[in-house]
This record gives sequence, structure tokens and C-alpha cells, in this order.
Amino acid sequence: MEVTVVGAPFNSAGLTDGVARAPAALRRAGLVSALARRLEVADAGDVGFDPPAPERSPASGLLAERALVSMVAGTRRAVAAVHQAGRFPLVLGGDCPVMLGALAATRDRHGGVGLLMLDGHEDAYPPRRSPTGEAADSELALALGLAEGLPDGLAALVPLLAPGQVGLLGPRDEATIAREGVASLRGVVPLWSDVELAVRGPVEVAAQAARDVAAAAPAWWLHVDLDVLATAELAAVDYPQPGGLRWWHLREMTVAALGVPGCAGWTVAIYNPDLDPDGGQAARIVDYVAGSAARLAEPPDA
Repeated sequence: MEVTVVGAPFNSAGLTDGVARAPAALRRAGLVSALARRLEVADAGDVGFDPPAPERSPASGLLAERALVSMVAGTRRAVAAVHQAGRFPLVLGGDCPVMLGALAATRDRHGGVGLLMLDGHEDAYPPRRSPTGEAADSELALALGLAEGLPDGLAALVPLLAPGQVGLLGPRDEATIAREGVASLRGVVPLWSDVELAVRGPVEVAAQAARDVAAAAPAWWLHVDLDVLATAELAAVDYPQPGGLRWWHLREMTVAALGVPGCAGWTVAIYNPDLDPDGGQAARIVDYVAGSAARLAEPPDA
């Protein structure tokens, strides 16, 4: 498998620091060269988009709305170009809304798309109910079409997914959502919390969820938000919370998922290098991504 790295240095808080610096930080930590030891890899550089501004739209409730729309469009074009070249896109966020452009490009090419999402949060706030206005609170709601007042560039794009085309693994914020009076996605999409993964077996659940998503759509996308990890495993995230997965859980789940046929690409998001001054956590991420990506060099499971 030939892999192309695409950076999407977007911070939906309307800032240019924090998670927006992740693609550059991971490149400096040796991600591309680590991938090249296992696979044929190219680096397509970063997606360009309008400058972000921390202003919240009164219509949609989203912060940095103009930058969000242009980032999604730019990511869609970049992923489409990778697909057109017959390669596998690895998109480095920034934060989670970068997956929207990737999903759109995959749907464009295949006529439909599924999503396997590993995330410490459900990320399904209606944007107007989000406590921050960051699209990173709401990208799954956006992908499912569960938002109102969107600008034309997003309204024409969604819904990207049907609920049955989603597998959501690892969220642990259901109690927080309930306290804020927002509906959980439990019962709407297939969902396994971090506790449920531990009980049922995280690798087994990841493999089956990937197979279910693959059966529901002609192609599917893997999205990994690194805050699915316990804070003791990765502290360089903006919204830590109790619970979460170990590195070995995440790596084996990712490997199991990448072995399922039909995966059209992979997003890795939500690392904040500003919270990692010695770069040690970037090195762990590089090891995880490159080690898991080695599965792409093998034939998919039957």
C-alpha cells in the first residue's frame, strides 16, 4: 500500500496554535521517515484554508465558521487527489472536523461512506448547544446532518453518513452530556464506551465494528482522536477526562481495523504539541502511527 500524508493544521477554537501545530510537530518527530521504513510514503504537505477567527456564528453556533468551511473543502480536494492517485491518505489534524472533508471525498469517489471513530467524546453536540462553539464538539453531529443554520458550504455537504454506517468506540463523556441536557448518540449509532470495550475486549469490538461499517457502505474511513487514550497515556490533549484506553489497546484496535477491507483512509487528530515541550509524546504518537500503519503492507483480511 502506498501512503500519502496530508496535514490539516486546523484548530476549531479559531486559533493558530495548539492542535493546529500538530502536523508540523509530528513531521519534526520523524513520522514520515518512520512510515517510510515500512511502506512507500509521500508527503503532500498541508491543506490551506481561510485564516481562523474566534467568532461564533449566531446562525450555526460554530466558531471560526469561515475557516471551517474552507478547511473542509481543502481537505476534500486533498484526499480526492490522493484517492485519484491510487494511494491511501493519512490525514494529520489539527482537530476532529478535518474528518468531514475526508468523508466527503470518500463519498464522492465511492458513492457512500462509513465511519469507524475512536474518540474519548461523542462529539455530537448540536453546535448551538456546544459549550465552546468549537466544531470539534460537533463533527459527528455535522456528519450525520444533526445541525441547523449551517453555512452553504456545509449545508450542501451533509449528511455524509447514515447512523447505521457509524461505529463509535471509546467515548466516556455520556454523564457530562446528560448533565448539560444534550442527547447522547447511544441508541442512535452503534456505540461502545471505554468501559464496555474493556468488558467485551477492545480488539474484538474494533474488528467487528469495522466489519459492520464495511458492510454498511462501499468504503469506510478510520478516524482516531487521540483523547480516546487515558490522560496518563497521553496528556497533550485539550480536554482530558477520567478513564480511557492504553496505548497497546489503541494500537491493536487500529491494526485490527486496518485489516478490514474497504478502508479508504485514516485520520489522526487532537494532539497539542504546546502541552508536550520535550516532544516525548510526539514520539509515542509516531511509534503508534507507524507501527499500526505497517498493517497496510499486508493483504486485508478475507
